Amino acid sequence: MPTLPPKLPRLGALELAVLEHLWSVDDAGVLDVHAQLGVARGISPNTIGSAMERLYRKHLLTREKVSHAYRYRAALDRETFRARKVVEAAGGLDALGRSGVLAAFVDIVADADESALSELERLVRAKRDESNT
Repeated sequence: MPTLPPKLPRLGALELAVLEHLWSVDDAGVLDVHAQLGVARGISPNTIGSAMERLYRKHLLTREKVSHAYRYRAALDRETFRARKVVEAAGGLDALGRSGVLAAFVDIVADADESALSELERLVRAKRDESNT
């Protein structure tokens, strides 16, 4: 598995769509992804292949040669990707300070729904228990 960069690279809409598709199917070739994403968008298989090659070079996809074509997989799962994006975004909020960032995050979670706030409480308890063992 490739080493992920310390900071996730910026991604375009097509690159994000390719990642979302690969998370839903585990692995796919360029023509598979084109059939799902490219046809509806009116773009060629070459455009899909270029996007997948960029994601591979950004260390966000792995690939394996099967016959004459590559099969691609996401290098990290959806949850890890999202968690890293949140951490990176929070790191950019230094002006608010740690308590400001945490308060803003809790407000966002609370606005989502009551079950999200309960899930956050459960995760905090689990992290504390993990730290105490």
